[in-house]
Amino acid sequence: RTSKTPTSIYLGERGYKVSNIPLVLHQELPERVFKSKAVKIGLTIETGRLTDIRKTRINILNDKKSSNYTDQSTIDNEIKESKKMFQSRQIPMIDVTRKSVEETAASIIKIYEITKK
Repeated sequence: RTSKTPTSIYLGERGYKVSNIPLVLHQELPERVFKSKAVKIGLTIETGRLTDIRKTRINILNDKKSSNYTDQSTIDNEIKESKKMFQSRQIPMIDVTRKSVEETAASIIKIYEITKK
């Protein structure tokens, strides 16, 4: 829940070609993603904020099944593993916790412009 889709749509409307790749704990991305010459940027969010978003989503969907989906320690682990992967692959990160889609997009464009020079 880092607003990947709305941010991707916003950037697409501005003429950028964007891929939106979700990270799933215990599932590795194909190596071709990392070998691609495309600029890669990781979006992160604070654990507490993501926990709140997921709890709200579960309530809206009226899904009462027990799951690790809203477990704060599981979410914290997901975020830590994502950050670890971004760091090991030297992928710049943007914390979107308190950013609007437009602010996130502006940060992405800035990184893109610096990287493409």
